[in-house]
Amino acid sequence: MQEWNDLIFEQLVWIVGGIAVLMIGLMIWNLVQGSKLRKMKKRYELMMQGTGIDHLEDVLIDLKMQQGKMEDVQEAINRNLASVQAKLPLQKANIGIKRYNAFGETGNDLSFSIAIINELQDGVVVTGIYNRDGSFVYAKGLEHGESTHALSPEEREAIALAGTKQ
Repeated sequence: MQEWNDLIFEQLVWIVGGIAVLMIGLMIWNLVQGSKLRKMKKRYELMMQGTGIDHLEDVLIDLKMQQGKMEDVQEAINRNLASVQAKLPLQKANIGIKRYNAFGETGNDLSFSIAIINELQDGVVVTGIYNRDGSFVYAKGLEHGESTHALSPEEREAIALAGTKQ
């Protein structure tokens, strides 16, 4: 044990010197970090000056809460948009009109066929036939561009004009 004590005593100057150098290094590092922190605090105070906000943390928490609300609103908008996009092909928005002379004796194109269909080719075709004795209106339902009733060439042309197959 005496040998260990002698060894430590011989090296004590180096041990104390090493600890002293380490302490001086740590003090210098502490001063440098303190200087950087003061500069950062000055920049923070300059940035926050005149905003009426005491703590940036409160602003960040507020922004996070607003972001959550915005995400909820965005999700509701996306659901509504998906609903509208699902209904859009079903809307009867394609219209085709064909005017024609149903009977050779009348000189005007007073008869007509109007097709009102959607992208799935579902809808209705309305035909108005005019002659000297009167006029008649017929409506025929359409499913996939076809009807359970016979379609005239003019009605098929109105359907084609509306953007469906003939």
